[in-house]
Amino acid sequence: MINQAPRRATREDIPAMAAIVTDWEIATPWKDNPFAADQIAGFIADAFDAREIWVWGDPVVAYLAFNPETSQIGGLYSRTTGQGVGKALIEQVKKGRDFIWLNTHVPNLAAQKFYIREGFVEVSRHPAVPPGTVDEMRMEWHRR
Repeated sequence: MINQAPRRATREDIPAMAAIVTDWEIATPWKDNPFAADQIAGFIADAFDAREIWVWGDPVVAYLAFNPETSQIGGLYSRTTGQGVGKALIEQVKKGRDFIWLNTHVPNLAAQKFYIREGFVEVSRHPAVPPGTVDEMRMEWHRR
């Protein structure tokens, strides 16, 4: 799979991106899934023009949403692991940047290991918003 490259998302990719998130939430025991795929698609659509969104595959198997104004990765979701897809998406948003940050869920140890491999470090932990959901950890990457 690594011989492919990320491409900019189009609005036609939104249903596939929403399905990836919904399926991940359903498969993750510690994560609530209060929103249906069509609601998640609406959230993605609402943010689409203000985000740099990259996808992988045809059909789409992964995506990364990046806010260039705040340097925040708002979401990275993939149906595949261990094949270089997440790394390729992260590398895409690192291009030309010196700083990126993200929040990840505290129980998501696999994501934390991945981000550490990609040069991110934990800088803080904070309670869930809204209360009663999953606590989060802020991680940052700085070009060295």
